[in-house]
Amino acid sequence: MTGFADLSDGRGRTVLLVVAHADDPALFLGGTVARWSLEGWRVVVVRATDDRWDSWNTDEATTIRQNKQQFDEAMAILGVADVVELGWPTDTLGDASETTVREQIIRQIRVHRPHSLVTFDPHGRFAEDNEDHKMIARATDEAFWTSQFDKHHPEHFDEGLAPHGCFERWYFGRAVGEVTHVVDISATLDTKVRAACAHRTMMLNYAHQLRLQAESGGWDVAMLDDVLATGDVRPLMEPLVRAGAARTGERHGLAAAEEFRMVRFGGLSAWLERVGTPRPH
Repeated sequence: MTGFADLSDGRGRTVLLVVAHADDPALFLGGTVARWSLEGWRVVVVRATDDRWDSWNTDEATTIRQNKQQFDEAMAILGVADVVELGWPTDTLGDASETTVREQIIRQIRVHRPHSLVTFDPHGRFAEDNEDHKMIARATDEAFWTSQFDKHHPEHFDEGLAPHGCFERWYFGRAVGEVTHVVDISATLDTKVRAACAHRTMMLNYAHQLRLQAESGGWDVAMLDDVLATGDVRPLMEPLVRAGAARTGERHGLAAAEEFRMVRFGGLSAWLERVGTPRPH
C-alpha cells in the first residue's frame, strides 16, 4: 500500500543521500531534498564520482572543475548542508571493488549518523543501465547493515567513530521496485527545476547525446541545435523535469510528485510499534 511520506519536523535529524553523479540528487529527487531542507532536516550528499568525462567539447580538467562548481551550486539551491566527495573517476565503478566502495560509505554513515539513508534502489523493476548507479545501490544497501557491526572496519573506531544504525532507508530510481511512499513536490518543483538547470555542463552533454541518437534515427531536433549553440539548457530540461513530476503526481492525485520505496526499522516497524515506546522529539 502506497502512502504519503511525512517529512515534517526534521530538527536534529540527518538525511544521508549517496549518489553516483552530480546531477543525480536534482534529477531523481530534487523536490524531496528541497522539502527535507525546508522542514529542518540536515541533508548531506555523498557524490561517489568526479564526473570527469560528463561534458561535450570540453577538456577533462575543465569538466571536473565545472561539474564540481555546478554541483555545489545545485546543492545550495536544494538547501543541502554538506557534500562529501569520494573522488572515483566517473563510469568506472563497475570495475571497482564493492567492499572498497562500501567501506567509504560505512565511514560516512558513522561520521554523519543519519536518521535516513537514501540511495538508488538495487531492486528496481526495470534494468538500470548505469553501472555507477548499480554499484552505489549495492554498496550502500550493504553498508546499511555493516555500519552497525563492531567488527566491520574497527579502524574507524580508532578515529573516534562508532557503529550506527539508520532508522529508515529510502530508495529511488528510474522505476523503484515497489512504490511505498510518495512525496508531494508541488511546492518545491520550481526549486528542482532550478537545481537541474544548474548542471549546465552535464546537461549540454545530455543534449549532445540526444542529438546523436536522433541523427542515427534520421531525425532533426531544432531545439537541441539551439541548446547546443546557445549553452542554455533550460529549454531542454525544464519541460522534461516538469513533465516527469506531473506524470508521477497524476498517479497519486497530485500536481507533482516523486516516488520511493522506503523501509523503516529494517522492515520490523510494526513490531517496534507493539513493543517499543517512542521518545519525545
